[in-house]
Amino acid sequence: MELKETFQKVKAASKTLGLLTDEQRNKILQAVADAIIAETPALLKANAEDLAKMDKANPLYDRLQLTEQRLQDIASDMRHVSTLPSPLGKVLKDKTLENGLHLQRVAVPFGVIGMIYEARPNVTYDVFSLCFKSGNACVLKGGKDANASNSAGVELIHRVLITFGIDPNVVTLLPATHEATGEMLNAVGYIDLCIPRGGKKLINFVRDTAKVPVIETGAGVVHCYFDKDGDLEMGKRIITNAKCRRVSVCNALDCLLIHESRLSDLPTLCEGLAEKQTKIHADARAYETLKGHYPDTLLYKAEESEAKMKKTDTNVKSIWNTEWLSMQMGIKTVASEDEALDHIATYGSGHSESIVSNDETAQKKFQALVDAACVYVNAPTSFTDGAQFGLGAEIGISTQKLGARGPMALEEITTYKWLITGQGQTRA
Repeated sequence: MELKETFQKVKAASKTLGLLTDEQRNKILQAVADAIIAETPALLKANAEDLAKMDKANPLYDRLQLTEQRLQDIASDMRHVSTLPSPLGKVLKDKTLENGLHLQRVAVPFGVIGMIYEARPNVTYDVFSLCFKSGNACVLKGGKDANASNSAGVELIHRVLITFGIDPNVVTLLPATHEATGEMLNAVGYIDLCIPRGGKKLINFVRDTAKVPVIETGAGVVHCYFDKDGDLEMGKRIITNAKCRRVSVCNALDCLLIHESRLSDLPTLCEGLAEKQTKIHADARAYETLKGHYPDTLLYKAEESEAKMKKTDTNVKSIWNTEWLSMQMGIKTVASEDEALDHIATYGSGHSESIVSNDETAQKKFQALVDAACVYVNAPTSFTDGAQFGLGAEIGISTQKLGARGPMALEEITTYKWLITGQGQTRA
């Protein structure tokens, strides 16, 4: 491996983190947050270099873009992480056996966490803050689209670490090449856990290629089901917020499922979407209902859209399992809650799903039968976020079931070990 020496340095640096107190970690995180604010002009300049190379129409443009406000939010999230209780050393189980052996199961760092991500420079800061707070070193592999932004961020972090006498190798940015990705995924003995954060292609590649352990943070194909007993004004607010708040994030709404008895309310439900210039790909019944009540230039028949998409992208299986990442969404008419549940089971990604209903039975059924990391009742999926859950900045949203599920924060990036204390007992 060409990067073997790099990985060795990170592994060695990771062991030094165990000597830091939580107070020291918090002080360093706060210093990095201060530096982000102080060096905002330089960070924005680096980000502008990346933005200049990307078409504004690219769905990734919004994820790539840093602004003064976004940097302030990043710094605020980092300060918040510094205030959170440390998971390290937390006793998860404590018992004494009949033979007198005292057992404790205690939270400890994984060691070195590898992170692969695309055009998301904010992830650089989020991953560092969470890993550093939880005693983990991190190896970052960003995409070439954000290389200048990521490099500027890591250089800033290194400067702060050095002033505190911390080995800067505890956070290492790899070259933005495919070869570096391959080496990272095969760094057995150096990287203890790899987390991919990006589109379906990236996640599938990592899962199929990696020899190191992987936690999937799946693509978000997200639904909202508007039930026959849904409140109209509430539904309008929830649908608009879930779709339009920030379209490029994984918790953004991709498909609205509407009960056939409420089709007459569809134009009202979509008023906020029209104001935000959202393109709608509707099934036949929804299309006919919206025709004349929704801008013609933004209304498409789902079947025709799917046919066009398949001609230009062989990866498209169906319009209903498309993660749009842009101001577009599908609308599907269903005859019952059961049909909505079947649709979600078929096309959902296990990320976030929502129901708008005033029927308690329907709510409980939805919560019980939807297989997703986050299931909402009368609330938008836009809340699927570590900070919104009170966890601090997140390292990703896990859609798998083995280990972490949903927003992954401090507790989710620690493992545990057993501590056994005896007084000379021997086993028969």
